[in-house]
Order: sequence, then C-alpha cells, then structure tokens
Amino acid sequence: MHFTGTIWRPPYEAESLLLEVTAGCTHHKCKFCTLYDELPFSFRMSPLGYIEEDLQEMQVYLSAWRGKLHSRIFLVGANPFVMQFSRLKTIADLIHSYFPSIQSIGCFARVTDISLKSDEQLHQLHLIGYDGLTIGVETGDDDALAFMDKGYCAQDIIEQAHRLDAAGISYNFFYLAGISGAGRGNIGAIESAKVFNMTHPKLIGSSMLTIFPNSALYQEIQSGNWEEESELEKLEEVRTLITHLTIPVQFAALGSSNAIYLNGHLPEKRDAMLAHLDQVIQPENEQKLRRYRTTLPHL
Repeated sequence: MHFTGTIWRPPYEAESLLLEVTAGCTHHKCKFCTLYDELPFSFRMSPLGYIEEDLQEMQVYLSAWRGKLHSRIFLVGANPFVMQFSRLKTIADLIHSYFPSIQSIGCFARVTDISLKSDEQLHQLHLIGYDGLTIGVETGDDDALAFMDKGYCAQDIIEQAHRLDAAGISYNFFYLAGISGAGRGNIGAIESAKVFNMTHPKLIGSSMLTIFPNSALYQEIQSGNWEEESELEKLEEVRTLITHLTIPVQFAALGSSNAIYLNGHLPEKRDAMLAHLDQVIQPENEQKLRRYRTTLPHL
C-alpha cells in the first residue's frame, strides 16, 4: 500500500477501508497544527496508478477474509475533497469497480474545499457515494479562526454546511477545545454552539488543543501574543458547548488528546455527560490533567 507518513483517520472510521489519495494539506497554515510537518512537501495527489494498485492489493488481501463485504472506504489525506470534481469521480469509479459493495466514500475536508464545487457537482458526488465528510471546523469563534489562520470565518461554515445539506452529503464536525485562548474558552464555546445549531452535523467530535514546540502557535506563546487555556478551562469550555447545543447530534470526545472520554447523543445524554464533566472539573485535578497534556507524545 502506498501510505505516506503517519496515517490519520477519525476514531469512528475504524472499520472503514483506508485508501491514500492525497498526502499533506493544501492549506498547511493553521498555527496549532503539526500533523503533516514530517512530510517533505505540503501537499500532493497520489498517482491514479498507485490508487489502482492499492485497490488491487486490498482486493487480494480481503479475499482471504472469505469475501467479507465492506460498505465504506475512507480516503486518506488532510483534505482530499479539495480535488477537482473530475478526479473525485474517477477515484469513485475505480473504487466501485474493485469493490461493488462500497456504499459510501468518506474523507477529511476543509470548509474551503466545499466552496470549490458547484451545487450540481456536490449533488453528483453524493450520487456516486461521497458521504460522511469529516470537517475540522475547530470553532465558530471568528477571532480564533482569524488568529489561527484557518482561512475561513464562521459564516462560511454555515453556508457550506447548508450546501452539503442541499446536496444530500452528510458531515461530521471536529471541534478544538482551547483554540480561543485563556479567558475566552466559554466565549468560543457559545459562539461555536450558535454556528453548529444552524447546521446539521451527524457528529461533533471534540478534541483538546495540544501545543507542540514545533508549531507556529508555540512561537506565538513565546512571543507573548497568546496564552493557553488551563486544562480545567478547556473542560469548562466543552461543558458550555454541550449545554448550548440544541440540535440532535452525537457528541464524542474519543481521541488521545482528550484526558477524559465522552460519547453520547444529545439531548438524551446531555445530563450524564455534564455530570461526568462536573466530577472532573475540580481544582485539585488541574495538575494531573496538565501532566497528561505535557506528556502526550503525539495525537
């Protein structure tokens, strides 16, 4: 298989087939992100020949599992959805030719990737299987989005989510607790809830900001331009977000950046998740939570 560097996928894609179609990120400017720094390039598309070879290899390997049928495949790369409609269609055609059982094709996408497609193209992508996109929106706090150089604003999130809704493409959001900075956690959570409540994500996956020395954000901190939230403030932020979400949605904090795990459907599990957070949000736990954050080797 032609995998490049560390392979990232959402926790909920654990049973999906993985196929690399891009490597790296087209944006590669988010101040907190170090996920693709190991690569000697910012972004590249996999040659179609490599993609077909990998599909052939998967076909041979999976035949040993007595013909187990797989219904979903996840395209690896920071934002494969940035590719032109014609290439996404070609890749989907290749997938369906080798795996007729595949019903849906997922991948990471930036908000700006969606804006590159016409409404008709989005509809056609839905018809050929693209569904369940994972979008790292991070926050609905415009100040934080601008400072972290995300390349879009809160209104863009709403507009592009509505376009996916109209096309029939479902999506999941990644939220990054801590991105608003010290003293602004609850503000960021409330602003994010406002944005999310105007959209229809199937799942909101919450991660905790973890700052590594090789990030641009670390340099901002060293220069005195930004201050990190405490661990308890990050958890208070998550609590505020859960409290203010009014849409029916699965809320999950499952990745390694989270010192405590949460997973439940809102609004049914709201009280249980808030009670769990209240048990942890105690002054005596800050040091223990901070130790977890500073000893985390990677995400």
